[in-house]
Amino acid sequence: MKIFCVANQKGGVGKTTTTVNLAAGLAKIGQRVLMVDLDPQGNATMGSAVDKRKLELSVYDVLLESASIAEARVVSDKCGYHVLGANRDLAGAEVELVQLEQRDQRLKNALAQVKTEYDFVLIDCPPSLSMLTLNGLCSAHGVIVPMQCEYFALEGLTDLVNTIKQVHANLNPDLQIIGLLRVMFDPRITLQQQVSDQLKAHFGDKVFNTVIPRNVRLAEAPSYGLPGVVFDASAKGSAAYVDFANEMVERIQRMP
Repeated sequence: MKIFCVANQKGGVGKTTTTVNLAAGLAKIGQRVLMVDLDPQGNATMGSAVDKRKLELSVYDVLLESASIAEARVVSDKCGYHVLGANRDLAGAEVELVQLEQRDQRLKNALAQVKTEYDFVLIDCPPSLSMLTLNGLCSAHGVIVPMQCEYFALEGLTDLVNTIKQVHANLNPDLQIIGLLRVMFDPRITLQQQVSDQLKAHFGDKVFNTVIPRNVRLAEAPSYGLPGVVFDASAKGSAAYVDFANEMVERIQRMP
């Protein structure tokens, strides 16, 4: 079982879109997937055809150890993967976790109990570096960084790389950047092409080959409570995420 955080300290870069579409893409090619929503807004839960308002148990209960993942997860029949959902309860977990022992290892310990049941665990992290994000980073083998090819995105990336280095040094020696995924890409915009070239020059093979184009169908899908891959499999953006799922599987096979 490989565990990946989808993280970027900049908001609005397509983290949730990437998490649910990669989960759906991996499920589509036969992988067993658990999607963990660590964002109190619960967008990844809602975007996986699961109603966050009707969750009896959520990732909040798992972090506070009042439920196991096996008890709290739900199956998203439409999407083909399991969901450990989030709702507003999770906002309170920040404060409650501070007083607890092993507060940054809660998710890692819970995931260890289901390690034979999944090939991939994808964790949608909130944009801030919070106790929730820390739980994600401490349990993960690596980080997938979705980013737009814009000037400010490079600044945000520096912060994230520093955070990952600190977590790697102090809390989780397994943690590494798996790769940077270029999202919402429009090749007609010269600046985007320049930033894309800069990323490749600086990060080399850490930049995924797959590029996710700017795509209306992907943007529409969340309003129907579905990943684009499920909502409209023929859309360019959806096809790109399935390509990305295949690239992830190949990359994992090369990982030690």
